[in-house]
Order: sequence, then C-alpha cells, then structure tokens
Amino acid sequence: MSAPQAVIELGKARAAARAARDFSLADKIRDQIADLGYEILDLPDGFDFRAKTRFPVVARITDVRALTETKFDAVFLMVVDGFAEDAQLSIQSIKKYADGNFAVMVLISGTLEIEPLATELDGRTFLVQVTEGAGWGESINALLKIATAPVVIVMDPSTQLTGDALTPVLAALSTTDFSAVGWRGGLVNLADDWRSTEDKGPGEVDVLFSYFMALDRAEAIEAGAFNIRARYYRNADIEFSLRLRQAHGRLMQMELPLIQARHHGYYDADPEFRESESKKNYDRILDRFRGKNEILSPRR
Repeated sequence: MSAPQAVIELGKARAAARAARDFSLADKIRDQIADLGYEILDLPDGFDFRAKTRFPVVARITDVRALTETKFDAVFLMVVDGFAEDAQLSIQSIKKYADGNFAVMVLISGTLEIEPLATELDGRTFLVQVTEGAGWGESINALLKIATAPVVIVMDPSTQLTGDALTPVLAALSTTDFSAVGWRGGLVNLADDWRSTEDKGPGEVDVLFSYFMALDRAEAIEAGAFNIRARYYRNADIEFSLRLRQAHGRLMQMELPLIQARHHGYYDADPEFRESESKKNYDRILDRFRGKNEILSPRR
C-alpha cells in the first residue's frame, strides 16, 4: 500500500463498511482519507491509494477540463511558463484591488517550480498544469473555453493592479458598445503599410495588447479566439484584435490603475525565439488583414 499506516487502516475500515453495505459510513471514511491528502482507488482485488493533487496536472493541452462549476461575473486568465513569483504578485494584486464576483484561472505551461502559485489556491483561484507545455495561443484558448463567466480578462503575469481595474471594464462592456476593453493598444499605422501600431491614448482602437485585455467571452469565441499557431504571445494579441474587428467588434483603450513590472516574457525570453515567433505572428497579420482598412476604427 502506497500510503501511511493510518490511511491504510482507514481504507480497511471503509472496505468493511462497504461489505456491510453501510455506504454512508464508507463515504465518511473516504472523506477522512481525503482530509489526510489521499484518494482511495477501488480495485478488483481490494484498494490502493494515491496522493491528492492540489490542482489538475495533465500531459497535454487537450486534456484540460473544467476547473470549477461556480459562476462568476468575470474571470482573469493567465498563462505562466516561467517566473512564477511574478505571477504570484499579479494574482495577489487582483485579490487586493479587484472588486466583485471574480475568479482567477492560471495555466502553467511546462514543469517549472510552481509552489509560489500553489499557495494562492482558494475558492476563486484555480490552477492547471500542462506538463508537456503548450503555445500561448492554445493555452489562452483552453482557459477561454472553461472560464465560467461572461467576461474574461487576459492578463500578463508582469501586470499588477494598483486599484480596482475590474469595475470600469465591466461597466464599459455592459453597454454592449464594445467587445473588448484594454489598458494599452493603438491604431494600425497606414503610413508604413500596416507594419506597426501607434498608441493614440484612450478611445476606440484597432488593437489591444494582452497586458490587460477584457473580453466579452461569447464574442471572442465567435470571432475565432486566438490563433493556436501563436507559440509566443507577442503580436498574437494584435491578430486576435483584428479578428474581433473583422467580426464587427469594437475595441476601446482606457486608462486603468495598472502597472507593469519587469516584463520577463519579453526581456528575458531567448532573443532568437522571441524575434522569430514575433515575426511569424506578424507575418500572419499582414497576409490576412493588410489592406482591409474597412475593418479599422476611425482614424484620430
């Protein structure tokens, strides 16, 4: 038996209760076993145990399943593939400043040290780990699919709240004038043939960046969500923004109480990988959208 003796004795007591058809007692003993950190496995010739995990750990992104059935007004979505301590600070800032009925769902890509994140688990903070790793686009899409709220906020682990950023974006999305609201964004630069974007400040924009991007979940899914070919986040948010605009969604940039700490996802990524994947993402944008000026917001 792969468990402490006290757990094994409880397993024997549960087996005796089941044999006596006292299933109420058997269930209580099962709960006692769970309280000790173990799951009991019924086998044809008896039983065995396995240690309970505090959160789901799966091999592949396609194995990700619902993390909760509880409904929220908004769910923050975060992909973490390094620098777990930064993500922990980001989550703590959400808990400190966000006001309302919200949850946080984090997908951990790979086998990094995640103890700092595990300490944040509670009734509104959920983790899932994909040990084989997954690209940024398919990771966000997996979270988008299982989020139990009409509004989701895609948030970079380097971003931190300094005040209540949730209430104003929920208010903006509730008007149904906009499909997405974010902290940073801009207009496609027509002068250089769509090769860059310009930050024009608050107002309607062509693109929003995934530092902090609040979305109408249903409209995001209907527009095709994020491109699963985007292994890296950079420019993937621009491609998604243009998908949303092509589906007649409107995007708004707002001033919000947020800061960005060191952006490890950019500055500490392998430069060759960063530039190669960023270029792939932007090349898809040019191939699909360049010249479709009719999908863009009014110039300002």
